[in-house]
Amino acid sequence: MDHILAHIKTRAKKRTFKLVSDQSLFGTVNVDLNACIPYDPDHNLDEDSWFKIEGFSRQAYCLDLLKKEFDSKDYNDLTKDNFSSIAYLFAVQGENFYFQKITPSLFVKRKTLVFGETAELEKSQTRLVINALPDAVYFKAADTLIFKKLATISSIFKGIDELYKEATKEEVEQFLDESFIELSNNYSVEKVSKPNRKRIGLAMKTLDGMSVDDKTNMLEYIDGYCEQKLKFDQQNKKFEISTDEDLKLLVYGIEQRFYTTPFGKERRIANSVQAIN
Repeated sequence: MDHILAHIKTRAKKRTFKLVSDQSLFGTVNVDLNACIPYDPDHNLDEDSWFKIEGFSRQAYCLDLLKKEFDSKDYNDLTKDNFSSIAYLFAVQGENFYFQKITPSLFVKRKTLVFGETAELEKSQTRLVINALPDAVYFKAADTLIFKKLATISSIFKGIDELYKEATKEEVEQFLDESFIELSNNYSVEKVSKPNRKRIGLAMKTLDGMSVDDKTNMLEYIDGYCEQKLKFDQQNKKFEISTDEDLKLLVYGIEQRFYTTPFGKERRIANSVQAIN
């Protein structure tokens, strides 16, 4: 049997309640989990794509209710006076769990005309709008969560935003102190933008996995694509970084985002990348 439940904003110990039983909240989401994208904060999803987190039940931010067998008898019915306190809905549909974050704008109260055999004016009632697609789906058998936007589900899965954390001030300073970077024009850690702080975290992981030869070749690769935009001192093997745009190009180069099309030989920057296995 399918169930629709609500998690409410309250200081009370019990926060999850039943709303409706024997009904589905969303249409079935059929996806090929192998085609979903392992979460990457710098990846722009295609319209029909989803991010995924595999082994989700082993993550610290996984909800306890997903780690055990669901039993509707463990939950009481939500009372009318708590309807406005709903933080998110989740629907148990078969073995899977569908989630939707609730914001005040989704509560609608207005008069409507209902068209059946005749037109009837329906008095104002508070309605809660359900989106066409859920914000997240947990496939229990595969132990995998899929979602579109991390920011949307961060209030549901507390701590999941660690996947999109910015580099700390110390980490940014460490990166800017790399031997191949020369700062100029008073550019400093305080001027590094929020997007670049997030990109630096990824770039540092990439650098950690590079050999000395790879790093040397990386500098030549970046200079080959950015010679008109980044100043490179061939003798000292240093890029001059004077603006946030300079830093973005350097980080994109570390992530090997530059490429040349095989037909037409057009040079491009890949805004998003996905490994092909």
